[in-house]
Amino acid sequence: MTTVLAHLPDLMLAYLAYLVATVSPGPANVAVMAHAMRHGRLAGLQVAAGVLLGSLTWGVLAALGLSAFLFSYAELLSVVRLLGGLYLLWLAYRSLRAALGPTTLLQVGNGRDRSAARCFGLGLAIHLTNPKSIFAWLAIIAIGVGPGAPAWVSFLVVGGCWLMGIVLYAGYALTFSTSRMIALYGTFRRWIEGMTAGLFGFAGVKLLMSSDQ
Repeated sequence: MTTVLAHLPDLMLAYLAYLVATVSPGPANVAVMAHAMRHGRLAGLQVAAGVLLGSLTWGVLAALGLSAFLFSYAELLSVVRLLGGLYLLWLAYRSLRAALGPTTLLQVGNGRDRSAARCFGLGLAIHLTNPKSIFAWLAIIAIGVGPGAPAWVSFLVVGGCWLMGIVLYAGYALTFSTSRMIALYGTFRRWIEGMTAGLFGFAGVKLLMSSDQ
């Protein structure tokens, strides 16, 4: 216990960095929010579960030091960036099409039009096709692991952040699937879908541009 306390200040900084990164608008949390409003609580939670598994995958790779092995294959990273960018652009197209399409009545908990595998796969793909996630994890681990710290501290960083992620992403799904939020979505559906399309499109173009570097 004393050993953990010795690293607590660095760990708190890492957790704070993760919190700021997670609450900032990005493809993952926007996908959870949008699915919760469109298709209900269960769909939002299923997307969140996929996002969390993808995030944990990159986090563990960073903690194990396998990120250096991955980065040594620039061609592989470029392919992942290309696929990720195209996938985000496809999500942008879907959101834009929804913004321009007819308004449909949404019901709280109406997630039966989306299979669990489809929702989970969406969240997982958003993270696994975005290699920038591992850069974020490397930065967070670097903050949390001070000079001379043992290797297990990096796993405390990943584990603590992942537990925070469960609370945050589940919170997004629960909050944005309430009657009030769904009513708000029905009122401002075109604006919300348009902004979602813009964010996905911006992230996709940015990822495609980075694949050329």
